[in-house]
Amino acid sequence: MRLYTLSKRHFVLVFVVFFVCFGLTVFIGIAGPNVIETSVARTDLNNSLKLKPFNLSSPPLSTYNQQLWLTCVVELDQHDVSLKKNVTMTVKVLGVVKDGSTPYVNNQVHNRTRLLSCAQKCSEIIVAHLGYLNYTQYNIFVSFEDLNKLTYTIQNITFTWKTYNPTFSQVEIWFRFVFVVLTFVVTCLFAHSLRKFSMRDWGIEQKWMSILLPLLLLYNDPFFPLSFLVNSWFPGMLDDLFQSLFLCALLLFWLCVYHGIRVQGERKCLTFYLPKFFIVGLLWLASVTLGIWQTVNEVHDPTYQYRVDTGNFQGMKIFFLVVATTYILYLLFLIVRACSELRNMPYVDLRLKFLTALTFVVLVISIVILYLRFGAQVLQDNFVAELSTHYQNSAEFLSFYGLLNFYLYTLAFVYSPSKNALYESQLKDNPAFSMLNDSDDDVIYGSDYEEMPLQNGQAIRAKYKEESDSD
Repeated sequence: MRLYTLSKRHFVLVFVVFFVCFGLTVFIGIAGPNVIETSVARTDLNNSLKLKPFNLSSPPLSTYNQQLWLTCVVELDQHDVSLKKNVTMTVKVLGVVKDGSTPYVNNQVHNRTRLLSCAQKCSEIIVAHLGYLNYTQYNIFVSFEDLNKLTYTIQNITFTWKTYNPTFSQVEIWFRFVFVVLTFVVTCLFAHSLRKFSMRDWGIEQKWMSILLPLLLLYNDPFFPLSFLVNSWFPGMLDDLFQSLFLCALLLFWLCVYHGIRVQGERKCLTFYLPKFFIVGLLWLASVTLGIWQTVNEVHDPTYQYRVDTGNFQGMKIFFLVVATTYILYLLFLIVRACSELRNMPYVDLRLKFLTALTFVVLVISIVILYLRFGAQVLQDNFVAELSTHYQNSAEFLSFYGLLNFYLYTLAFVYSPSKNALYESQLKDNPAFSMLNDSDDDVIYGSDYEEMPLQNGQAIRAKYKEESDSD
C-alpha cells in the first residue's frame, strides 16, 4: 500500500488536500442558490369564511421544481397563547392540464387530522406533499372543520407553496455529473493499480475499496437526470435505494476492517461476516422500509405523513435506534480492542491510526452538518416529511456529497499499491511476518530520518540481492 511509503509530511499533505477539496465544495454551495423556493398566498379571514374551502392555485411548475409542498400557518390575534388542538382538514388536489381542465389527482378527497400547536406563534402544518409533478399547475382546495371552535380569534391563515429552486436543480445535476465522472476515473485508476496482484494478495482495505468505489458511483446516481425526463416516483426511489445501499456498505466496511485487521488468515463467513451483515442489514432494511413506506403512501395520498400512522412509525423508530445503538457499541468495541492489541505492531498501527483519524474527522463533520441542517427536530414524529424543506442553501447539499466522495478518494489514494509494492507486499501486508523482520528500532518511520520513510524493506531487498550476487 502507498500508506507504508508516506512520511509525516505526506500525511499532513493528504489531510490538507482533503480539507481544501471539501472546503471548496462548501464555499461553492454557500455561493449557490437557495434550495427551496417559496411563494406565499396570504388569506384574510372573517367569520363567514372559516368553514368555506380555500381555493389555492400553485405557481407555474416545471420538472426542475421536482416536488411541491403546501404548508399553512395559523395566526391568532394573541401572540402569548399556549394551545394544542387537533384540527380536521379536508384536502382536494386537482391538476391543471393544457386545455384548462382540472382532473382530480388520485380522484378522491382526503380527510386528515393535524395537530395545531401554538406557543407564542403557531407551528407550520404540512397540508400536502407531491413527490413528483405530473402537471404544470395544481389547484388545491383546503377546508378546516374545527377552527371555528377555537376559544381564540384567528387573525389570518397563511398558506405557502414550497418547491425546489429550478436553479438549484441545475446545480445539482451538474455536481452529480462531476462526482460521477470523478468517481469513475478514481475507480478505473484504482482497479488499474491492482491489476498486477492476485486477489489473495490484496489487503482487506483494498478489497473493500474495490466494492465501495462502484457503490459510490451509484450513490452519486448516474440515473438522476431521468427524474426530469420521466414523471414517475421510480427515479426518486432508485436514488434513495442507492444512497442507503452505499451508506450501509460504508458502515459494514468499518466493522470488517477494524475486526479483520486483527484476524489474519481465513475469515469464516459464519463467525466473521454473518453478525456484521445482520446488524447492518437491519439498518438498511429499516431505512429502505421507511423510504418506500412514505413514497408509496404519498403516491396514493398527497396528504399522508408518518404521524398519521403513529403506532407503526414509533415502533419503527425505536427499532432503528436500538439497532443503531448496537452498531455503535460494537464498532467502539472493535476499535478499542484493535488499538489495544495492535498498537505496537509497526505497519498495522499505521493503518489503524490513519483510518481512525480520517473517519473521525468525517463523522464529526457529518454530525455538525446534520445538526445545522435539522437541528433538534431530527427525531420528531413528522421529521421525514419535513426533511427536504429544511435546506437553506446549496452548501448543505454539496457538503454531504463532497464529504463522502473526497473521503473515498482519499482512501483509494492511500490504499492503492506503491511503486515497490511487488517487492514489499510479502513483507508488510502480513503483520506477523512484518514483526519477525522489523523491530521498532528498524522502522525508520517516525525517526529523525523523516525524508527516508519506511526504507527497511529496501534495505532487506538490497541485502538479499548482495547475497544472491555472492552466491
